[in-house]
Amino acid sequence: MLILISDAFDASLPEKLTQFGEVTTDTSRLAEAHVVLIRSKTTCTKEYIDAAKNLKLIIRGGVGIDNIDKDYAQSKGILVHNTPKASSIAVAELAFALMISVPNHIVEAHNGMVEGSWLKKSIKRTELYGKTLCLGGIGNIASKVAERAAAFGMKVVAYDKYVSQSPVAEMKPSLKEAAKDADYISLHLPLTDETRGIFGQEIIDACVKRPVVINTGRGPCVDAQAMTAALESGQISWYATDVWPSDPPSEDYPILKAPHVTMTPHIGASSKENLLRIGDEAYSIIKAAVDGGKL
Repeated sequence: MLILISDAFDASLPEKLTQFGEVTTDTSRLAEAHVVLIRSKTTCTKEYIDAAKNLKLIIRGGVGIDNIDKDYAQSKGILVHNTPKASSIAVAELAFALMISVPNHIVEAHNGMVEGSWLKKSIKRTELYGKTLCLGGIGNIASKVAERAAAFGMKVVAYDKYVSQSPVAEMKPSLKEAAKDADYISLHLPLTDETRGIFGQEIIDACVKRPVVINTGRGPCVDAQAMTAALESGQISWYATDVWPSDPPSEDYPILKAPHVTMTPHIGASSKENLLRIGDEAYSIIKAAVDGGKL
């Protein structure tokens, strides 16, 4: 059996997987591979799957499988798995780091010090304590964000099409209703036809408090043109994002030149600890497939 590690995983993973067969990072050997491990960089399209003549299992290290044509893979008898729980802490911590950086003006203060400016009087901080956080989605990652928000004394509300009750958030009937009175909005939505561009002008117009929006879910869930306009007009006070329509985004992507933005290069799942957890989950998935006679 040949296992192809197509994207970046922890360096210890190849040796762990050798008990199942040969392990390679040479993507030119796709046609020989029985198992492919990917993260965000590789997209498993119909053409990609057709090129992998021996493929029996695709593992996506991370949350979501929108970069895999799951239906087509399954129609070819290929198993598709992800590692949804492994990334929860890493992504939640980044989402919260982005959220706390904005009212504390961390980037502005740091840049001022580097440039020789002492901004003590001009920087006006605000607190998270007592503020309302809206969560778009209430899955594994968002639930971890909610727990951290509660520790900061925030009120947490959420909308999730598939969840009516949560122990960590007050559920609302729509994203519009959840976002209405929010001071902060953190998006944790999968990318589907329904969620593409879901955070657009209608939701923006419903926001009363000029919220800070954090996105560590999927970049295209935000309407980039509407967000840019809202940042320019002040309807949205700040946008902090780790996710993009592509890695990296095209040079003409509007958010790159928008005001009041904090940007990170899709590092939410890239903690050392998380890469180890992803590797452990991938190992367990392959072992279960082997033990079950599927590989």
